[in-house]
Amino acid sequence: MAGNTFGKLFRVTTAGVSHGPGYLCVIDGCPAGLELSVADLLPDLRRRKPGQSKLTTQRDESDEPEIWSGVFDGKTDGTPIGLLFRNADQRSGDYGDIQDKYRPGHADYTFDAKYGFRDYRGGGRSSARETICRVAAGAVAKKLLALHGVRVLGYVTQVGGVKADIPDPTVVTLEQVEASPTRCPVPEKAAEMEALIDAVRKDRDSIGGVCELVAVGVPPGLGEPVFDKLKADLAKALLGLPAVTAFEYGNGFAVATMRGSENNDHFAPDPIHTTTNRHGGMLGGISSGMPVVCRVAVKPTSSIPRPQPTVTRAGEPTEILVRGRHDPCLLPRFVPMGEAMVALVLVDHLLRAKTSRLDAPRS
Repeated sequence: MAGNTFGKLFRVTTAGVSHGPGYLCVIDGCPAGLELSVADLLPDLRRRKPGQSKLTTQRDESDEPEIWSGVFDGKTDGTPIGLLFRNADQRSGDYGDIQDKYRPGHADYTFDAKYGFRDYRGGGRSSARETICRVAAGAVAKKLLALHGVRVLGYVTQVGGVKADIPDPTVVTLEQVEASPTRCPVPEKAAEMEALIDAVRKDRDSIGGVCELVAVGVPPGLGEPVFDKLKADLAKALLGLPAVTAFEYGNGFAVATMRGSENNDHFAPDPIHTTTNRHGGMLGGISSGMPVVCRVAVKPTSSIPRPQPTVTRAGEPTEILVRGRHDPCLLPRFVPMGEAMVALVLVDHLLRAKTSRLDAPRS
């Protein structure tokens, strides 16, 4: 199976399935000398872990990594960083009665079509539990970015029909995001979202929403035209996460009804910047120095405890009832996953930018 490595200079490879012994993560290309310990990885891992509130799956996992390589005397040594996560609370028996049935919304049928085989326990390789590796790698990337003054933060702006207005994404703080289990920084909207998710859960259903991701302090000049534009790599990174169905940056789909005079951002001096940020921090696929702002739509959780029509592997019509423990809404736990992928893209392009010119870039 190809496609398990992400990045060019800062490369992340993951292995494992949700109901196997655990997950492996290898980070290759991290410069030597970065102070790193398990404690640095835990904050974001705990934001991603199951069981953190009634709004998330109640699977009980500690999600504490073991650092097997790449760190010596508390600092990265330039060799691949190896991380191990052990699974502890698998309940594979929840899936025994559906091993020959295709779950609506899942990759069951497509994995069978591609490989002629699939791991029916949980989501197998497609399980969102794989993102534990990405979040850990993203925590390392965030530490590197912080050394260059770059900060990445995500938050929930919509759950179902409940929308929160964020006039200035750059002033949202982590404390505001973490004040609610929904990870929406607007308190009154967070309360509405929480009530909606709880109602959906009681109705044995699920709900989707939108996550906005913001990176401030990104220097101008990141991005590799034409095929590795910053916007293209961000889209690939975020669309590569489970359940993400749409990506936009800056004005996004709103440009379809705008005129050029409405959408253009005007430049101003001292230092050169734009007076507005409709372009979301990227022009020509290269960072402009303005905050990078993008959004993703996350679909409702496909596993719902309701009878649904489907077919067997033999193509016979049947009915399926998915058991197990699942999030009624993926958005609260998605935030650190989205942040991680944005951080991985930015740190990779930051390292790549160091090879793009002989003279030092202007500050």
